Amino acid sequence: MPTRPNRLNGLRHLALLVPNLEACERFYVDILGMQVLHRANPDLVYLTCGNDNLSLGRASVPSHGEQAVDHYGFVVDSIEDLHAWYDYLKAQGVTLLDRPFAHGDGAHSFHLLDPAGNKVQPLYHPAISGQRCQLPGK
Repeated sequence: MPTRPNRLNGLRHLALLVPNLEACERFYVDILGMQVLHRANPDLVYLTCGNDNLSLGRASVPSHGEQAVDHYGFVVDSIEDLHAWYDYLKAQGVTLLDRPFAHGDGAHSFHLLDPAGNKVQPLYHPAISGQRCQLPGK
């Protein structure tokens, strides 16, 4: 059985489903000062403050003012770490939704479910991986 890989490098990716993508993008960029990192398609944009990643996806069904968290992501430092986590989680019997795959912007990831059914994404992204978050007292 594989041992646990290098520790995760922080919860620095959040994916929101929003009914008003353009308004949300303007809010996060124009008001909060985030930058567009990558526009994957007309319904999906990735934003950053420099060491994080916020995904805004157009919600496919109208909401009543609620926003939905699609998934959240833990950053890893390398593609090798990403694959090591995949192998480790598979050996632990964790429900895996897909295999590691490449995004169009140099990122790689896969998805899994936690015991409560939340979708979690281990993520290697060249723009934010390797920027080690320090634990308190370290």
